[in-house]
Amino acid sequence: MKSIALKAICGAAIGLLIACAPVISQRGYLPDPSNEGAIKTGNDTKTSIQSRLGYASTTATFGNESWYYISSTEKQVAFFAPTVLKRQILAIYFDKTNKVTGVRHYGLRDGHVIAFESKETPARGRETTFLQELLKATPGSSATNIQETNPGNGGGPIP
Repeated sequence: MKSIALKAICGAAIGLLIACAPVISQRGYLPDPSNEGAIKTGNDTKTSIQSRLGYASTTATFGNESWYYISSTEKQVAFFAPTVLKRQILAIYFDKTNKVTGVRHYGLRDGHVIAFESKETPARGRETTFLQELLKATPGSSATNIQETNPGNGGGPIP
């Protein structure tokens, strides 16, 4: 009986260790050095870049014309938040005639952390919990004991 319990405990421990193994995932554009090296500034156009590299991950919203090919490698252990191990961005810049003006590579070290504002707009009054609302109710009072008043009669009772 002890050997079965020992085997069950060992099996459960191995199962827990396997469940907590990190999961590495690759997302986005996978760079190919030969395709990237073949890009010629001033000669290639948007159509030649698209046929060589495919559709861009994202494009510039404002300002100059640029395409971005983004790849990211992340590691996640169990239910914890994933951490970014490596990020590569290939940026291709175009002029007004759709010819390539520049190619740049960016990495994780080139990024900037943006702090989002977490303040909330205060509300008037005070927020109460369900328990506070429940304790504010006065026991023994009923709606029939409340005397209605006539607002147009100076606050007196309704005739």
